Parts: sequence; C-alpha cells; structure tokens
Amino acid sequence: MKILIVEDEEALVELMSAALKKEGFVVETASDYHTAVSKLAVYAYDCVLLDIMLPGGSGLDLLRKLKADGDRTNVIITSAKGSLDDKVTGLGLGADDYLAKPFHMAELVARIRSVVRRSSNAGNLAFVCGNVSLEPDTGAVSVAGVPVQLLKKEFDILKYFMQRPGNIVDKAVLAEAVWGDHVDQADDFQFVYAQVKNLRKKLDAAGSDMEIKSVYGFGYKFVTKN
Repeated sequence: MKILIVEDEEALVELMSAALKKEGFVVETASDYHTAVSKLAVYAYDCVLLDIMLPGGSGLDLLRKLKADGDRTNVIITSAKGSLDDKVTGLGLGADDYLAKPFHMAELVARIRSVVRRSSNAGNLAFVCGNVSLEPDTGAVSVAGVPVQLLKKEFDILKYFMQRPGNIVDKAVLAEAVWGDHVDQADDFQFVYAQVKNLRKKLDAAGSDMEIKSVYGFGYKFVTKN
C-alpha cells in the first residue's frame, strides 16, 4: 500500500513515516502544496494524508483540484484545525475521513486501512480472484482455501494485481507502486522480474486458477488461466 503524506511539520512527518513503514507501507512525502500537486500528477497512491495549512496553498484547495480532475484517490485530512467547519468542508469536498491532531499512530494506521478497504474492496475483508483470496489486513493469502506463504514484496505485487484483475499493468508502474518513486534510480527491472517469477511459481504450485500473464512490450495482467 502506497501513502503520500502532505505535511510541512518535519517532526510529525518523521513520526508518521516511521509508523507507516513499520506497518509495511510505501511512504512518500510532500512538504508544500506545489510538491503535492506534482507528485499526485505523476504517481498513484492508495491514500493521501492531507494537512489543511500548507506552504504555497491550502490542503482544501488541493482536495478540490483532485475531485475536479476526477481523481478517486482516498484522502484523509490530518489537521490541527479542529473546527466543525473545517471537518464539514473537507468531508463535503470528498475527503474520506478526518483525523484531528494530535492523534495516535495506531489510530492513523487503522483509519488508512479502513478507508482503503472500503473504497477498493466494497467493504469486504478479502480480495478474491478465482480461487485466490488475499486479506489485506492480516497478510493472509490462500488458494482454494489452502494458505500460501508469500514474502512481503510478493504479497504487495499480488495485492496490486488483485485490485486490477484483467488490466494491463506496466512493469515500471508496478515497480513504482510497490517500491516507491525512487525506483527510477534502478538500472533495470530485474528485481521486478525476479519477484514476479517467484510469485508465479508459488501460485502455480498451489493450484491457482489465475495467472500473471506477460504482455509483450507492456508488462503483465492478472487473468484466469485458459
């Protein structure tokens, strides 16, 4: 799961980043309005943690822009401004949740998981494609009801595919989504190929009726086996 923290308070950013990375999230940050706009234009995120008061602009203006552009990224407002008007305005503009500062990191993690689960999986606890089931909260994966043990990156890759069954996924987009935007510093995508190869082997060995199919010149797609 990939998170963008839009916050200018450096100490808080460090605390939030550490807590989220400990939970296995890929975390990126933006300390001002314009950096946030630039990142959201280039990268895809599962959730944006958005402060209202930002250098260069308002978090509420950023939220307005996202919704006007048709962007369906989950947004949780995290602001010290605790007035009812701010909360009502934010939720009215399309924010998925509102968390007033100060907050406990455990609550932040729980709110993120809840928002993402509701939006991407219609409130269900597991993603299901064919006979493959993945539970994002617990990290459990099973094929035909039998547990399958995956490494962290294998799990993240499978979850990304299961959120987009049948869609072509560019290898560069997959790498960026799972490893973060610093992946563009890599010389090649051999690390992606290796992880996908291992994931394929584990799914095949477990009797999956789904497969990660290579699409020449583009990347992959997660489809039912022929």
